[in-house]
Amino acid sequence: MKRFVLLTMFVVSSFSSQINVEKKIYKMIFSALFPSNSVVKVWSDEPSKTFIFASMKKVKLVKSQNNADILMLYHNEEIDTNNKIVFANGYLVFQRKKGKAVGGFYWQKGRPNLIFVKKILQKKGIVLPDNLKKYIEDIK
Repeated sequence: MKRFVLLTMFVVSSFSSQINVEKKIYKMIFSALFPSNSVVKVWSDEPSKTFIFASMKKVKLVKSQNNADILMLYHNEEIDTNNKIVFANGYLVFQRKKGKAVGGFYWQKGRPNLIFVKKILQKKGIVLPDNLKKYIEDIK
């Protein structure tokens, strides 16, 4: 019984830790992409991730893509982006959307990976702060 309780506590703390890391990364992404916005309106295609955005300060979760400042994509389905800023969440989604996505965030081997696409940043007129410039890649 002790082992079960310890294992449960470990799993819960690991999950909580990963969520906190994700929140910090998303906060950094939003403040970099929208430095003048007091509130960033986020739309996500993954209902199980909405609690992360809903619990963040200065972030408003919206139900319509048209009302969003940024579209957070977790799936490969084709959606109309309406020239919105698109951010891919997952390696396969990033690979599929790299012509439209300003960047991507995904976990690989237990580590967070962050990428910004130079061409899309330039096209959208986005200049990242110095602390994120190391994540810019020139992807064709």
